[in-house]
Amino acid sequence: QVKLVESGGGSVQVGGSLTLSCVASGGTDSLVYMAWFRQVVGKAREGIAGISRFNGRAKLDDSVKDRFTISLDKSKTTMSLQMNNLQPEDSAMYYCGARPRQGPRWFDDYDYWGQGTQVTVSS
Repeated sequence: QVKLVESGGGSVQVGGSLTLSCVASGGTDSLVYMAWFRQVVGKAREGIAGISRFNGRAKLDDSVKDRFTISLDKSKTTMSLQMNNLQPEDSAMYYCGARPRQGPRWFDDYDYWGQGTQVTVSS
């Protein structure tokens, strides 16, 4: 079973920065896409940034594309999300996801999940 472990969350002031990391292990060769999702109480989990393990192509949601950057290390097992100019609406539980197949949508049908890391942005 694929394991995903997130780290890097915390509390920051508006305008601050954080870098989240997700380390994948166990059958990682099967993974095609890895992505970051976030969720707040009372709302559905939403994908905000995804990346292909094979060609490095990336997708960022419009809400974060000017402020966040997604990347993958050389081993293709560690995915990072650099978050700059954080705003209160960015406060959420952030999850790492992975899936072993291609699909028509970047953020649908993810099979594996980490436990999440909390990001809190205070005004």
